[in-house]
Amino acid sequence: MRGARLSRRTFVAAGTLLPLAGCGARVDRVELWAMGREAQVVPSLLSGAQPRFQQLAWTTAHQKLLTAFAGDSLPDLFQLGNTWVPELVALGALEPLDEYVAGSSVVNRDDYFPGIWDTNVVRGSLYGIPWYVDTRLFYYRRDLLAAAGFDAPPTTWDEWSRMLAAVKRLVGPRRYSVLLPLNEFEPLLALALQQHEPLLREGDRWGNFRSEGFRRTLRFYVEIFRQGWAPAVTNTEIANVWHEFGQGLFTFYISGPWNIREFRQRLPASLQSAWMTAPLPGPDGPGESTAGGSSLVIARRSRRKRDAWRLIEQLSRPEVQASFHAVTGSPPPRRSVWDTSHLATDPYARAFRVQLERARAVPKVAEWERIMDEMRLVSERAVEGELTVEAATEFLDARVDRILAKRRYLLDRGALV
Repeated sequence: MRGARLSRRTFVAAGTLLPLAGCGARVDRVELWAMGREAQVVPSLLSGAQPRFQQLAWTTAHQKLLTAFAGDSLPDLFQLGNTWVPELVALGALEPLDEYVAGSSVVNRDDYFPGIWDTNVVRGSLYGIPWYVDTRLFYYRRDLLAAAGFDAPPTTWDEWSRMLAAVKRLVGPRRYSVLLPLNEFEPLLALALQQHEPLLREGDRWGNFRSEGFRRTLRFYVEIFRQGWAPAVTNTEIANVWHEFGQGLFTFYISGPWNIREFRQRLPASLQSAWMTAPLPGPDGPGESTAGGSSLVIARRSRRKRDAWRLIEQLSRPEVQASFHAVTGSPPPRRSVWDTSHLATDPYARAFRVQLERARAVPKVAEWERIMDEMRLVSERAVEGELTVEAATEFLDARVDRILAKRRYLLDRGALV
């Protein structure tokens, strides 16, 4: 919660403080590490005994966790970005949670968005419980879209292309149809996840970016820039994305749920009815998007696993997740919270509820973030005309194959299963 002060009174008034009692749980023995602004509220969500709590900065959290693993000093329970889960699983650092879930009356798998839940399943075993979620979709100026002749957002790539062309004709040479910052990989990744072919092949041993599906994606992405529908800029070249959106510099913008609050606060009252959110279109119909967010995991070498699990259960209760969202803005991973809280009637949140049903996990390899860096760099070269789509995908596959060389070596020798 940016710049906000949090107090226990907030949660007491909401009636959400819950004791950690029963089943012999001793939460005061559990060491918990969490990151970012979400970490600030954890102590206030619980009454009575408190875990031994440490807040980490996102910028240093990954390295701190790896250092703690190497020194056998991981906490009992910690927050983990969903794309980090496979790396910690490969190290043998995480406790499988399937048996805990099977015996739980709180954590109900069917209540979670399936793509988000799947980010925590590695080689058939569950290693984390989703804590909050993230996905990407459209923020768009419906007044400008209507002026261009359309009364609803697109559901296919062809419809979107027609809209992008029409908006560009409407706004002229100094404004654009969409903002796709070249240093943000998420929009291209979301479009790539909509293809039938996987991004990695043969048990995630090799890159699959020369597949027709990814080439179709990159071809479509590059064409948006070549047509002049999007400016070839990074997000650092856009001084204030909310101001420029309000000024009509672009009509479509792909972003995450935190921007609902930002657009509500930053756009003037005269524009509050002029913008809306919408799920992403796909090649031939409604499209998938990314499955992001954070989960709660238990260290495999913890001596307080049952106590840590009880703490996960408390933080997973729908009423606690509703309060967690109200204070932080971080969307909950459970359908029941979306259906029974204020999110059910929030017009801007509605599209996220729809998109989360079509969220899709990325390949579950420890090297994934390095692969994403390569995808971003190579796609930028394609946009700038340095590489053709065919050359870019071949070059990307070669780079990814080198990144995955150690993985193949370990798999071939049975060191990974």
